[in-house]
Amino acid sequence: MKQSIKIVFFAFVTFSTLCVFSQNTNKVLVNKIDSYLEASAKNGFSGVVLVAKKGEVVLSKGYGWADRENKIPNSPTTVFNIGSVTKQFTASAILKLVEQGKMKTSDKISSYFTETPTDKKDITIHQLLTHTSGISNRTGGFRYDEASKEQFLKEFFESTLQSKPGTTYQYANANYIMLTIILESVSGQTYNTFLKENLFEPAQMTSTGYKSITFNTDRLAHGYYYNRDDEKWVDWGTTQQHLPYNNNHWYSIGKGDIYSTTEDLYKWHVALNNNAVLTSKTRAIQETAYVAENDNMTSHYGYGWAISKSHNDAKIVAHNGSNGLYFADFVRFIDDDVVVIYITNAFLGPESENVAREIGKMVYNTNYTPAPIPRNIYELIHEFMKTNPSANADKLPNYLNKELKDEFNDPAILNRLGYSRLKKEDQPDWALALFKLNVKLFPEDGNLWDSLGEAYLTYNQKEDAIKSYSKAVELGSEGSKETLQKLLKEDE
Repeated sequence: MKQSIKIVFFAFVTFSTLCVFSQNTNKVLVNKIDSYLEASAKNGFSGVVLVAKKGEVVLSKGYGWADRENKIPNSPTTVFNIGSVTKQFTASAILKLVEQGKMKTSDKISSYFTETPTDKKDITIHQLLTHTSGISNRTGGFRYDEASKEQFLKEFFESTLQSKPGTTYQYANANYIMLTIILESVSGQTYNTFLKENLFEPAQMTSTGYKSITFNTDRLAHGYYYNRDDEKWVDWGTTQQHLPYNNNHWYSIGKGDIYSTTEDLYKWHVALNNNAVLTSKTRAIQETAYVAENDNMTSHYGYGWAISKSHNDAKIVAHNGSNGLYFADFVRFIDDDVVVIYITNAFLGPESENVAREIGKMVYNTNYTPAPIPRNIYELIHEFMKTNPSANADKLPNYLNKELKDEFNDPAILNRLGYSRLKKEDQPDWALALFKLNVKLFPEDGNLWDSLGEAYLTYNQKEDAIKSYSKAVELGSEGSKETLQKLLKEDE
């Protein structure tokens, strides 16, 4: 009896020690992640992050503002547009119909539409799910423009395929809009109703849906973007204000624009793990790597999920999405039972897309500390121009390198800002200075020399314009030839 007590006591002490070690490890991790995001928030970062390990949520916190004007902060209950993270729900709904015996992934779309043209009659549900239908990513219009179901179908069927169905991966939103039309036809329900009854309610997700909302609108995160022409941040409003008020939403539905919270998305992760929505067999089918997304085959597409491997060869099932303002990333490290969910409503730049991955690096490498997300680059440049004369343009790259914690290497940035300033400056100033700086930084880009030539012409500096256009032609800028010939002819 005494021996048994000793064994039990030893086991208890060991277990307690492991728990304390785990708690301390998680505390260090949380502090590191929080410090990274708080520092980013000082630069304008705004969003919510949830991190869970082994079934335990170790961080769930909002940063920045959901509504700047009314000073409503982001929180784990803030509702965001999740962009193409929507696609996993559309795919799951299709697989639910498969489980119910109402359709098969091998079904051809011609079995649902008698008007299917010959070149598209053999496209399958599987091909729509995996973006291998051959449909162009240009099929369909702007997501917030009105379009009827019939209008979208007409465009889909009349479009020119980019490849033979089943042969090539090409990510195209039209695939998932078509899946939604089929979903509604087979189920006899609207997209939102079917998802609510078959996915969201079983997963206990109370703040997720499409278009209609039943909660206080104060919970909706406004989208913010930096307007480089007006040189200020702009409140775009909420997705609900931009979606068609009627049923003519067929450029948006199924492929993006579902709203949700980080808390609800975590509930979805738990429901998937517990087979509460789909069977384990169906989930395995959904998370299968069917087709390579890139040439080096480091990522593959499943059904609404992208499948890849971590540095230690562990399986990652993830998807991100954006409408240009909001950005969401849902990353599940399957083998390690780690999930990172991140949504932002103010896109600062490329670094805004890497938050979930940076957090993932911190989870697996205790020595890794990422640099904070820098301020929007256009905002930084405008700030520099407001505090410096154009004669100091050569100092701008060093300023950007310091602020960005990286080398500035994007010629398009200064080119865009140059044209923006060109509309405002009657006399040579920052517009011309930006174009001149750009060709100094990237001297082998003919398009930039063409832009500089245009700026010189705007200020009637014809001789310098001819030199710039000549350089542009020398570097292969075909569009510059006509302008250069015209200028030279005037001098004859």
